[in-house]
Amino acid sequence: MPLFHRRLAAGVVLGMALLAPTAVAAPAGAAPSTTTGLTPQLATAYRMAKAQATREGVPLWITSGKRSWAEQNQLWREGIATYGSPGAASRWVLPPNRSTHVTGRAIDVGPQRGALWLARNGNRWGLCRTYANEWWHFEVATIPHTACPPMRPSAAHR
Repeated sequence: MPLFHRRLAAGVVLGMALLAPTAVAAPAGAAPSTTTGLTPQLATAYRMAKAQATREGVPLWITSGKRSWAEQNQLWREGIATYGSPGAASRWVLPPNRSTHVTGRAIDVGPQRGALWLARNGNRWGLCRTYANEWWHFEVATIPHTACPPMRPSAAHR
């Protein structure tokens, strides 16, 4: 994960740890999972996937879910500063009016082992990786138990 995204995930995780009343227990030192602010469809799909991952002994939690307009705008400004232009930044972060995180329709998950498990199994609940360059980003993108659509190369290709 690029440095910008590790910093992004850490900041969002801290905010979720402080504000998430519906947190699902994660291992000590891990990020809490929360479905607060997600669409009902995404929240339900994630909870079901999380339960199955837990049964299989696979660690899985949300590192970033619903974001406010202001949070996303800050991430967008930091992305432009980090990558040098809106075009380059949009490969990794979108402005608030284009981000599915702002509408509660996207989650970023960790750790990588859990994300890989979710990429292989998430379609059981309609969850799919949507960007080839972001192993952590998932959205409800298919009908449960059907194949996920092809991934876009990056968020810039939305």
